[in-house]
Amino acid sequence: MDTLGEELDVLDDPVEFLIGGDDLFQVIEDALQGCSAGSTINLHIEPEQGFGEYNEQLVFLEPRALFPDLLEEGMTFDGTALPAGCNPNTPQDALYTVTDVYPEHVVLDGNHPLAGIALLLTLKVRAVREATQVEIGSGTAGTGFFKVAASHDVAPGSHTLH
Repeated sequence: MDTLGEELDVLDDPVEFLIGGDDLFQVIEDALQGCSAGSTINLHIEPEQGFGEYNEQLVFLEPRALFPDLLEEGMTFDGTALPAGCNPNTPQDALYTVTDVYPEHVVLDGNHPLAGIALLLTLKVRAVREATQVEIGSGTAGTGFFKVAASHDVAPGSHTLH
């Protein structure tokens, strides 16, 4: 939920996370320390603790003719796979969402969809277990739901939750 009360997502099934790895934002990991099965945590996460502040420098206008005919708002393009002829200053380590399609140009936004939004999370701990050696070695329980690997030094997790 965002701080304006809009419900953004509800997960019905439990999701496993690795504490001490790369799966969680630090604020979530800190709140989960010492919790046991049955614990409930309510968190207020500011943008700088989550998906980062909105960065207007990650919004690009590109010629419509560079893109496929079947282009719609909401489609995404990996920064490494943008059509030839796009602005060479677009960071390649971002995922770009088409936010507007006009006859002459396309608007690409490299911000995470939740960038600039404060979040309210309610987490319920269902179970706690020891991590496997594979999870420890890879730094993840494999979910990547709140993966915090930095992307173009702007918003943690911005390339994984699109």
